[in-house]
Amino acid sequence: MHEKTKFRLHSHDVPYGSGSGQQSVTGFPNVDDSNSYWIVRPEPGTSAKQGDPIKSGTIIRLQHMRTRKWLHSHLHASPISGNLEVSCFGGESESDTGDYWKLIIEGSGKTWKQDQRIRLQHIDTGGYLHSHDKKYSRIAGGQQEVCGVREKRADNVWLAAEGVYLPVTESK
Repeated sequence: MHEKTKFRLHSHDVPYGSGSGQQSVTGFPNVDDSNSYWIVRPEPGTSAKQGDPIKSGTIIRLQHMRTRKWLHSHLHASPISGNLEVSCFGGESESDTGDYWKLIIEGSGKTWKQDQRIRLQHIDTGGYLHSHDKKYSRIAGGQQEVCGVREKRADNVWLAAEGVYLPVTESK
């Protein structure tokens, strides 16, 4: 959930009409839409498994639960503000470094927990996952733009809100 506007990170099988033409990512106002659910996955090639604590600085991928595509960014311009476009791309066995995001915990705490303030910094572009109150008027009317911005701002803080949380696997 975007901290400032309370909109949820959202995607659906609707492509951008400009830029990459990939699956669009928006901010969505309602709490109860299954297109706003994401699965946190590890960077390929690591030993991380479900239930492991996720420490600040860890590289993660976010997989859209409904379409199975990855939260992605690149140098295409975002449709409204002209910042870095954020899209969904690939699939279950198709992923690249454009899907890698570094988890940065804001404030105290070393591992990611529900309702903790975080930033996600895109590995390839350096952009932070960002949203603002600039809204689409046509295809995704009332939904707000999600994009990447290269500097830290109040508008690039997010929280893990609704979801299924696995108990932490204690290391023995």
